[in-house]
Amino acid sequence: MRPEEILQYCLENLADTVLAESWGERGIFYNPGRVRKRGVYVLTVKEKDGGNDRASRLDRPGVWRVNLGLRKETYRALFGPQPKRPPKGGVVETGHDFTAPDRLMPHPVYGWMSWACVLNPSAETFEQLKPLLWESYEYAKEKFHAH
Repeated sequence: MRPEEILQYCLENLADTVLAESWGERGIFYNPGRVRKRGVYVLTVKEKDGGNDRASRLDRPGVWRVNLGLRKETYRALFGPQPKRPPKGGVVETGHDFTAPDRLMPHPVYGWMSWACVLNPSAETFEQLKPLLWESYEYAKEKFHAH
């Protein structure tokens, strides 16, 4: 799959979402009526390393990562307890190879916040991700309406 396909799927299927670019990423935000500057994160696509996020080695040609926020319970069911917050520029300690493609794993920096990721997901892996994507969407809606 390509990043554009995933972003387009979100925009076509997740009501009241918008695409925004920030901090070197493209993100899908829940933002009904565009009442907030961006909204609440649902999913991001990161295509290059950042100052505090190099663990996936997105500097390799054609490598990109899709990231999504999960509920704590779902994260724990998939990966076990959330890791500790890493120091600035560090990565979470989970034992995962954050450079491995097409594998669901904790986010290398934001795993402590229950974020997960996949590098270069295949169409089959994206199908498996869809229930988690819908959870991230519902969770974003809850957060949006709680404030």
